[in-house]
Order: sequence, then C-alpha cells, then structure tokens
Amino acid sequence: MDVIRSLLIGVIAVLSFMLLTEWVNFKEARAPAAIPPSTAAAPASGLAELPQAPTPAASDDIPVVETPSSAAMPTPTARDRITVSTDIMQVQIDLAGGDITEVALFDYPARLENPDVPFLLLEDNQRRSYVAQSGLIGKDGIDSGGRARFKVSADSYTLGDNDNQLVIDLQAVTDSAVEVTKRFTFTRGDHLVKIEYLVTNNSAERWQANLFGQIKRDSSGDPSAELSSGMGMVPFLGAATTLPDERFAKYDFEDMREKPLKEKIAGGWIAMIQHYFLSAWIPDAQLTHNYSTRVTNNGFNIAGFVSPAITVDPGQQGRAAAEFYAGPKDQYRLAEISEYLDLSVDYGWLWWIAQPLFWFLIKIFEYVNNWGVAIILLTVLIKAAFFKLSATSYRSMANMRRVQPQLQAIRERYAEDKQKQSQEMMNLYRKEKINPLSGCLPILVQMPVFIALYWVLMESVELRQAPFFGWIQDLSVMDPYFILPLIMGASMWFQQKLAPPPPDPMQAKIMQWMPIVFTFFFLWFPAGLVLYWVTNNLLSIAQQWYITRQIERAGSKA
Repeated sequence: MDVIRSLLIGVIAVLSFMLLTEWVNFKEARAPAAIPPSTAAAPASGLAELPQAPTPAASDDIPVVETPSSAAMPTPTARDRITVSTDIMQVQIDLAGGDITEVALFDYPARLENPDVPFLLLEDNQRRSYVAQSGLIGKDGIDSGGRARFKVSADSYTLGDNDNQLVIDLQAVTDSAVEVTKRFTFTRGDHLVKIEYLVTNNSAERWQANLFGQIKRDSSGDPSAELSSGMGMVPFLGAATTLPDERFAKYDFEDMREKPLKEKIAGGWIAMIQHYFLSAWIPDAQLTHNYSTRVTNNGFNIAGFVSPAITVDPGQQGRAAAEFYAGPKDQYRLAEISEYLDLSVDYGWLWWIAQPLFWFLIKIFEYVNNWGVAIILLTVLIKAAFFKLSATSYRSMANMRRVQPQLQAIRERYAEDKQKQSQEMMNLYRKEKINPLSGCLPILVQMPVFIALYWVLMESVELRQAPFFGWIQDLSVMDPYFILPLIMGASMWFQQKLAPPPPDPMQAKIMQWMPIVFTFFFLWFPAGLVLYWVTNNLLSIAQQWYITRQIERAGSKA
C-alpha cells in the first residue's frame, strides 16, 4: 500500500509541476510579440510587400507561377478601401488587390464590458498585420506584375434588413480588352464569403491565369489570449490544413520557416488558427490545388493555395472561385463548409472522448440556456456514469480507514522486519477482504474523461464571455474575486480528510499541502473549468461520505 500511495503522490507532484510549467508558458504566450520594424513601417498591402511575380522587381509575398512571359500591371498609387457591413460582421476591402484587410465580428465583442466594440479578427495597422489576399497570377493574371487596381460604385455597402445576400462587384482597371470582375457575396448570419473572378475575353488571344488565395500574418501574439485570463493551456497560433494521410496538420510559425508545406491536394482548405477563432480559404472542391506555407523575407507568415490555370478563349467567359471563412471555431458550421475543417477545434488526442462530451454539453444548454448550469449538469451525468466505479474506490478507502489502527499496530510491531510487516498487512487485507488497488484504479480510469472535458471547456468558443450567475459574467476567464477557487480548495481539503491518512509523516505533510497548491493554480483557471472541478469535488464528497458512513455503521454493528 505504501508503494501505491507513493506512486499517487508522485503523480500529483508531476501534475503540479506540469500545471506550473503551463502557467508560465501561457503567461509568456499572452504577451504580444513585437512587430518587426519592416512590418510596422510598411503597409501590409503596399508596394514593398507585393505578391511575388515572375519579374525581377517584385517582392516575395505572392506565389510564383513560372510562365514564359508576364504582363506588368500599373503600380497602384493609393490604398483606398471600401467597407461592407452585414448583420454579424464588418469587412474592409482594399481596392489595391481586392484583399480583405479587416474583419470585425459584431456577434463577438472584444470585451465583455464594452459589447459595442466588435472583436477584430483580421486587421492591418501598426498593432497587427493579418489579411486575406487573393488574385489572378500566371501568364495573363492581373496580379502578375503587381497588385491589380479595382474600382467600385460606392465606398460602403450594407446588407438590407430584408435581404439575405449582398453582392459587391469590383471592376479591374486594365489597359487590355479583357474584362475582369472580382465579386464578393456575403450571406446573412454567415461568416463565409464567396469570392469569384468573372473574366470576359474581348481580345483576339487566348487568356490564361491561376487563382490564388492566401492568409498573410505577422508574428504578433494571439489577441484572443491577450483579451482573456486563463492558465493551464497555451493556445495554438499558426497555420493548419488537411493532408491525404493526415486529417488535420498544424504548422506554427517556426514550422513554416523551417519545414514549409508544399503539397498538392484535391479540394481541401488552409487556415490560420488562434484561440476561439480562425480564418480559412476553401477553394473549389472539384480541383486539385497547390498548398504551401512560407515565411517571407520581411517576416510575414503566409499560408495559401494556387489553383490550376483557367483558360478563356477569345469571345468567351470564364470563372474562378473560392470561399473565405473568418469567424469563430463553430465546429458544426465548419463541418458543413469542408471536410475536417471542424478539427480546427482541437481537443487533442482525446478528441474521441471530448466530442461526445461537447455534444452533451450543447444539448443540455439547449434546455437550460446557461452554460454554467450546463457544466454542472454535465458533471452530474459524468459522475453518474462512473458512480459504481467511484463507489468501489470509496469503499476501498473507507475500509482502509476502518483498519487503519490495525495497520498502524502491525507497522509498530514489525518496524525492524519489513518483510514480515508486508506479510502481516497482506494477511489483514485478505481477512478483511480489502483490495488496496481498488482504491487507485478507478481514479486512473476516469482521468481521460476529466482531461477530455478540460479541453472541451478550454477550447469551445461557445463559453467565451458566457455568463453564469452573480459575480461570474464570463466563464472563459478567471473568477474576479477568487471565490470558486477557494471553494475548490476547501472541498479538496475536506475530501482529503475523508480518506485514510498516509502512514509516513513526510507523505502526510505533502498531502496536506496539495489543497493549498491546487488552490493557487486554480486562481487563474477559467471560471468554467473551476466550476466543473468544484461540482465534481462536492459530488465526490457526498458519495464518499455516504459510503464511509455505511461501512462504519456496518463495522460498529459487527
């Protein structure tokens, strides 16, 4: 039994060290990284950062399509932008290239205390450069020699109250007989934007170009992490895609520099991921595209695709299209958009347990309409599922507590003969029908479920800024008054008192410190996670107390 107890104490010590390490990492990750001088000094869509074209004067932002020749386009002299407003987001489009340079999410406020200020997912300013670019490159592409220049009929567009869609056409300014229109289609209640290039070839020559789409981001920190206070997890920041032999592949900025992705994939998608939110290009699912990641000379992290060339004969029309998503990690919506895109809601290697737990959490919320109550009820369901297993553990602990005086007498009697001591203890276990392992194994069996639920509560955007009751108005950040962590620590201390005390004085002192150490860690945990832990502890205490009383009464009658 001493070996088992020492093992459990060792596990607790390791978990404590891991929690401390994760806390340090998370705090470092929350600090916004400095933007390189070259990034801050030049606008993200300016001439110094033009996508690369097969000409000596171009820079390195846009993918290269090697062709025998390319037509140089006039250099844009202004950076005019238009604003598009729907019911759930506001988008800025740069007329130099037709790039999306800002996405503000009306349905996700930046801060709970100021709900009228939307969260900025994409932005292009001195604080952060994070934009979505697209264009036509290759032999006759309008972006081959520099970004195309577009003209529009208005400076701003708004989705009407009675309209389901908003269509905006940008007309390319060219000196050729080929007409190119870049069309944006926005849909009510959706973060998915359809982007099309409509080509009318009025020339006498065959026209050919490749559609590309890419996400360009500097190495500044994750604003979702900066605006939240949590501990225990470092949110992933970087690119992700789906590969033929790997459903979900992630590449942080260091990976993009050292081991850039170059892959031909049928259909597919490529995304830039952060905590709670993502942006993603989803090209034509019927075609095979060249996907890649890279880091430019001026420090931008780029993830994108290039589609096969489209050819338009004289007098004919052609079309190239892709979709762009910029919004929350709503896994059910993402699953509808493209296969495996929902895996960007990363529950880790225990996803096969986490997914059902999330489903139950959603279903419970539909009835109670409060995420805190949903967490409590889900914890009750989990506890009920493991009721018999937990009961076995608590019975073993209660029996161990009951025979503790006899065990202590054996230790004192055979203090100088450890072998005899172990024999007598095993004889006592057999006589009392106690299995020491039965108190440990049920706990180990339940650990994967607890870890999976931890990731569900940490990774689900549904809990972002979700209120509970009273002083807890955001379950995704720490308790502002530390009330829940203190209750958790008290419940852990009380639960410890119900268990048999360790025989070794040093072990006993370590165990006495555990509630204090865990309370300290949980001060910075999101309130939703602490709520789960408190609920689980209280239910465990009730079950353990009931079983202990039963066994003590049975022993007194005997």
